[in-house]
Amino acid sequence: MIVIDNILISEDVVDKRFVCDLAKCKGACCEDGAAGAPLTKEELEIITTLYDKVKPYLTKDAIAEIERKGKYVYDTEFEWVTPTLDSDKDICVYGIRGENGIIHCAFEKAYNDGVIAWKKPISCHLYPIVAKNGKHGDYERVNYEPREQLCKPGCMLGEELKVPVYQFLKEPIIRKYGEEFYNALDTIAKGEWEEIDFKE
Repeated sequence: MIVIDNILISEDVVDKRFVCDLAKCKGACCEDGAAGAPLTKEELEIITTLYDKVKPYLTKDAIAEIERKGKYVYDTEFEWVTPTLDSDKDICVYGIRGENGIIHCAFEKAYNDGVIAWKKPISCHLYPIVAKNGKHGDYERVNYEPREQLCKPGCMLGEELKVPVYQFLKEPIIRKYGEEFYNALDTIAKGEWEEIDFKE
């Protein structure tokens, strides 16, 4: 276990290798799961604010589902999550399945088009890293949790390219925890760490 401030990081985050192979997995993490994408409380307001700009990217079925369920829903296990489109293998309502079968995020497409400045929910951006608040105390647990079959191509590609999980996910890690945190994690991963006091 790696500890930086009050964040507990699984050693798999630095020891394992991963590079998402979208051509093979088809973005199936957007439809494979017990619920939609987990959302922070801050993201609920962001989604509400950006919805009208993202709406043109959505399918008619997705829009109808959002109007029926809401822009986000509460799940007893995962708390606030994105709704799913039950008629299409539980795909996230903000997921867009292209002609090639690959699912893309409507928020990310709008972001890439310069329509909005927010890329997508941080839980999606970080995956297959999963961050959760600790059950007891003021701390957070950060684990590497790829799906056994779904993420197999990404695990194989990561091994082939020799890219550690944390390096592949550098952008979302910095987005969530900051550059100082990432640099500390990088130092530890490269075996250069003796003692880091990350507390400000």
